[in-house]
Amino acid sequence: MRLGLGSPGAPARVDPRGLEVGIVHLGLGAFHRAHQAVYTEDALAAEPGPWGICGATRSSRAVAGALAEQDGLYGVLERGPDEDRVRVVGVVREALVAAEEPDRLSDRLAAEGTHVVTLTVTEAGYHHDAATGRLDASDPEVAADLAGETPRTPVGQLVRGLEARRAAGVDAPVAIVSCDNLPRNGALLRGLVEDFCARGAPGGLAGWIAAHADFPSTMVDRIVPAATAADRDAASRLIGARDEATVVAEPFSQWVLEDAFRGRRPAWEAAGAMLVPDTRPYEAMKLRLVNGGHSALAYLGLLRGLETVADAVADPELGGFLERLLEHELAPTLGPVPGIDLDRYRAGLVARFANPRMEHRLEQIAADGALKLPLRLLAPARDLLAAGREPAGICRVVAAWLRWIPERARSPVEIEVATAVAGAGSPAAAAERALAVGAVFGDELRESATFRAALADALG
Repeated sequence: MRLGLGSPGAPARVDPRGLEVGIVHLGLGAFHRAHQAVYTEDALAAEPGPWGICGATRSSRAVAGALAEQDGLYGVLERGPDEDRVRVVGVVREALVAAEEPDRLSDRLAAEGTHVVTLTVTEAGYHHDAATGRLDASDPEVAADLAGETPRTPVGQLVRGLEARRAAGVDAPVAIVSCDNLPRNGALLRGLVEDFCARGAPGGLAGWIAAHADFPSTMVDRIVPAATAADRDAASRLIGARDEATVVAEPFSQWVLEDAFRGRRPAWEAAGAMLVPDTRPYEAMKLRLVNGGHSALAYLGLLRGLETVADAVADPELGGFLERLLEHELAPTLGPVPGIDLDRYRAGLVARFANPRMEHRLEQIAADGALKLPLRLLAPARDLLAAGREPAGICRVVAAWLRWIPERARSPVEIEVATAVAGAGSPAAAAERALAVGAVFGDELRESATFRAALADALG
């Protein structure tokens, strides 16, 4: 029997029948369904409200179709070191494909009952210049959105929905909540929306958005690897009904939100989320320790022929390298993080990475390195250099990326880096040419003799 409202394993926390949609989510992938959707359902169990979710995938009919066939229900398979647990989540009440249903998405964004819009579209989904933080108007998809075509980018879809909201006379505040791994992601998204409005929106829309929309910043953390057929089989056995929309997650979960909501929102704090005045310390901790650690394991592990994060941590040399990198190069670049003991956090992080049952694949983490490394590792490298310290471990990871990327470059920036490195005749020349790609390394690292020498040594 297929999982659904009439099958075994129906959600116990919240009855989804009759649950009104109050949240629109862009990027209906595994991470959202294992993270924000779970927090929202737990918040509903503590404090009822109209917090059903309408989720939009970019172009994939597979996720939307699987959820539609299961009445929006799916299992979250929690993989602990020793055993599996599963819960069925029913808070996603609608699933649509943005590329195929742009008007339906716009109508949902404009609806008076929509109070919150959340996003998990990955770093690349913001179509911005990583060096300046501004909208990349030269990007073909952004240019098409600005020209008035059916919007394909999340920023274009947001602006169109907010324009429809203004036209419908809906003045209730709406919170637009980025949940992607970008520093000050709320402020960044606000700036991209402003850039879009300045180039391709009706007059006065930017001012209306400023008056009616909030863009709180957030930090999210939960390891969510891609689910396999074996994962779906395991979840189905535990549920007692066939689940084709299973997501896999580690037991750990964290969500920190800037307390900047003028309108209605779920009681996420009742589900364990932290509402804080400033998310920046938590963002830096996550980006540098969790994501930086992941990138280190990915590039060095892949060069060793390893496949998963747990494999990499179990490698004696690489596992030891990770602990030294976290303790001596990444953690020292962080300031105090209210409510967090960084020594305990680091120890817990290594234990999370070592979970042998997660099967978090290194190839998945390694994608889009040109966007990820500047935030995860190059920013702390600059901080170490400013303190008079050589970021030798960070340079080793960057060198591994430069050795790994030539046959795997995807974006124009990565192709530029790969081409530069491939044409170099020595490690020193490779370091020099790579550092010349300002979109990744910026001016400061290119001009640093210490960083250049350390990178050349690592490449050698």
